[in-house]
Amino acid sequence: LMMLGAYTTWGMQQLLPGQPGLALILAIPAGFMVAALAGIAIERGVIQFLKGRPLETLLATFGISLILQQLVRTVISPLNRTVITPEWMSGSLVINDALSLTLNRMVVLGFALVVFAALMLIMRRTRLGLDVRAVTQNRAMARSMGIRATRVDIMTFALGSGVAGLAGVALSQLTNVGPNLGQNYIIDSFMVVVFGGVGNLWGTLVAGLSLGIINQVLEPWAGAVLAKIIVLVFIILFIQKRPRGLFPQKGRAAEG
Repeated sequence: LMMLGAYTTWGMQQLLPGQPGLALILAIPAGFMVAALAGIAIERGVIQFLKGRPLETLLATFGISLILQQLVRTVISPLNRTVITPEWMSGSLVINDALSLTLNRMVVLGFALVVFAALMLIMRRTRLGLDVRAVTQNRAMARSMGIRATRVDIMTFALGSGVAGLAGVALSQLTNVGPNLGQNYIIDSFMVVVFGGVGNLWGTLVAGLSLGIINQVLEPWAGAVLAKIIVLVFIILFIQKRPRGLFPQKGRAAEG
């Protein structure tokens, strides 16, 4: 789904040659919609038949990811595509001789925080967010209160898939767009969820920033592979002490 968002950005630039800034801005809603529609199709076509079977769901979604990758290779190309970075995202901010921050990464970081704030607003201030939290915590009780759980499932999967599409739009400004773009982030995503705590947005934010900073600090002297191993060992040791993560769910729903 991240890959689809990234390819949507590339496609918008093909439709608007010479206007990378406008294409990038238009790719934000387009990437969300493309990934959200794909997510709805996956939920209706596969996920709804595998409720309560996490292992089968994991295997099925992994298979779907391989199908999507091969589809992109067949329809577009197996080669990576370059997305042009707008001028206002080019260059770097020099702090001192040893530290400079590239503008594209700073913009992506700010974009991620905006998406995070929007998700928090949706989950805390809208009827959809209330329904999602209710169905997640106690599906049977939510249905008995008149909440259409199936509709909530569809909207939740669409929202999550759309956010993955937005991640792809952002990543298109940091790396080449290719069929394997999303694979590099699967393990990192699992580590963030385990470290931060399942079902908690604040946990996702804190865990994502913490693990990212730790990894970047370790890479210069340990190397990319060893840095990943050190972070993984740290998480394994951490979950021995706090198996539910930094921000565990509380209440009766967490005990069920």
